[in-house]
Amino acid sequence: MKISFKNAIAISLIPQIIIVKWLGTRTDLVEQYYSTGIYPVISKFFRFLFGWVPFSIGDIIYFILISLAIGYLIIKRKNIWQHKLQFLQNIVVILSVAYFTFHLMWGMNYYREPLSQKLALVPNKDYQDLLEFTQRLIQKTNESQVIITKDSTLPVKIPYSQKEIFNKTIQGYDHLKTIHPFLAYERPSIKKSLFSTGLTYMGYAGYLNPFTNEAQVNDLLPNFRFPFVAGHEIGHQLGYSAENETNFIGYLVTSNNKDPYFKYAAYAYALGYCLNDIRRANTEDFDQIMLKLNSGVKSNFQEMAIFWNSYENPMEPVFKSMFDTFLKANNQTEGIRSYNAVVLFLVAYHKDHPL
Repeated sequence: MKISFKNAIAISLIPQIIIVKWLGTRTDLVEQYYSTGIYPVISKFFRFLFGWVPFSIGDIIYFILISLAIGYLIIKRKNIWQHKLQFLQNIVVILSVAYFTFHLMWGMNYYREPLSQKLALVPNKDYQDLLEFTQRLIQKTNESQVIITKDSTLPVKIPYSQKEIFNKTIQGYDHLKTIHPFLAYERPSIKKSLFSTGLTYMGYAGYLNPFTNEAQVNDLLPNFRFPFVAGHEIGHQLGYSAENETNFIGYLVTSNNKDPYFKYAAYAYALGYCLNDIRRANTEDFDQIMLKLNSGVKSNFQEMAIFWNSYENPMEPVFKSMFDTFLKANNQTEGIRSYNAVVLFLVAYHKDHPL
């Protein structure tokens, strides 16, 4: 029996999933042929194509597609109800095309070799090492805060525009490639998201559009956090999908930046994750080391807490749960908790590269 073209596309979703999951067991093949072969060509092409445009092409495409989908559902609702199987077939066809396109354009990076192999890092789970590193990180954060403000009680106010922060982040990658050449960043394409308000209500600081390869940052974020998030999203653009890995790349590029505001932003961000781990492990240790933190640094942490709390809403946990499920389906078994795993990298890295 002859299969129609539409049915063939729909049916192809099953072998696609099987092939992707099989390749997920062969990280060597993904690394060699996709992540360091096909993907860099695709990424540079789309960064060249859209990088010069000052606004997000991907956000506009998403808006158009969502609007068309809603319009179709409203206008064709009676026809959909009368032809349910045909509508279901159309949904599966769309999913099949989207699944193929996503993995070709970026998604196979979820199955590449871990960043720890390139850096020869063994994630460090020793609590005492974490405690000692956090104490040193508090010292560096305090020092950076005083260098900038000249007063331990004052919060740091980053004086740059968001465009200037983007430019300084790109400069930071120019410097980072002299230390880690595989993190070289060419043909920049980093932008403010047109959906920043929606991202904030969902609890997200930024994202990479996998279909246009535009790195996007939530432009409502306080400048205190903006440099790190920009570095993080470019890490995704370079082909690193795991959130703990791009958190670490964001830390590397921001902490190695020559600008003192960027160094402070990196130290403070890393410190937040370390403090969270210590608080979960030992509240007495947490209370003791918090006494060592400058009140100006605490004010910056409070600034971020106030920002996110002001956008709390009943739907945020739903979006977080959806993202958690997405990450787990794409080879990140820790899901949204994988962000916190950056601490293991930080402790291990600074064993060999003391702060």
